[in-house]
Amino acid sequence: VCRVFKKTSGNGGLTLYLGKRDYVDHITKVEAVVFVQLACAFRYGSEDLDVMGLCFRKDIWIHQVQLYPDGTKPALSAMHETLMKKAGDNSYPFSFEIPNNLPCSVSLQPGPEDKGKACGVDFEVKTYLAKEKNNPDEKIEKKDTARLVIRKIQYAPSHVGAGPKADVCKSFMMSDKPVHLEASMEKDLYFHGESIPIKVKINNESNKTVKHIKITVEQTTDIVLYSADKYTKPVLSQEFGETVEANSTFEKTLTIKPALSENKEKRGLALDGRLKDEDTNLASTTMLKTEIEKEVLGILVSYKIKINLMVAGGG
Repeated sequence: VCRVFKKTSGNGGLTLYLGKRDYVDHITKVEAVVFVQLACAFRYGSEDLDVMGLCFRKDIWIHQVQLYPDGTKPALSAMHETLMKKAGDNSYPFSFEIPNNLPCSVSLQPGPEDKGKACGVDFEVKTYLAKEKNNPDEKIEKKDTARLVIRKIQYAPSHVGAGPKADVCKSFMMSDKPVHLEASMEKDLYFHGESIPIKVKINNESNKTVKHIKITVEQTTDIVLYSADKYTKPVLSQEFGETVEANSTFEKTLTIKPALSENKEKRGLALDGRLKDEDTNLASTTMLKTEIEKEVLGILVSYKIKINLMVAGGG
């Protein structure tokens, strides 16, 4: 099924058609995308801010081709054929391959009162009318420009590895013996919207009672492009009412499901690139590629699960 997305310039003279707006990073290659100019940029401030003429946008990568006149016609794909039928006789096909070393789309969730485009890494396809061939300083009128935002989204490998495992032993005052906690997961990769089962084992050798179990999922966002700005925000905090009496054991699988729907008001939370009028997800974990310096990736995202036992009189 081909979904056609359309954007027209202010004077109606230019119309840009794309067959889709999501393009998948397969680690070794990226799906082809039609373009006029494709720009990958990091936005770290609102466009309406004006501080001594500074632009709160850093271009990571830009590529463009001339369509008319004397534009180079690419080999036509099935997608080209579909779009040209939709666009009519005065259409000019073009194609492009996204380089493998560019980051995926990530946007930082704005607060309820924030306006303008969200900060983060985005990709934009732009077509425009210019008076000169190669003049980067030429001022292009907004009415002569058509833009569409696309997403480069993270590919989830088909290979799933063994899940993590952690254990801890805690002693308490006024108790000769400790509490042992072990937590483990079946696999190391989960998809958006998938439930996450966590196997919890407790050996309570102390004379205290475990009142309940608390599980927290934290998202760590590391902005590496322009500064060492790193912060952590909880995306899930859930309590389970299981109790473990003194000198007893406990073993159970507890299930959680972190979701953006429960975090809509949290400013600065990292999301997969957001498109206009479409919802998105909590940002995917950044897949680091050995041949690419992490500074080029702009924003690194990772997640950590914490399990806490709340012990009566012991913290």
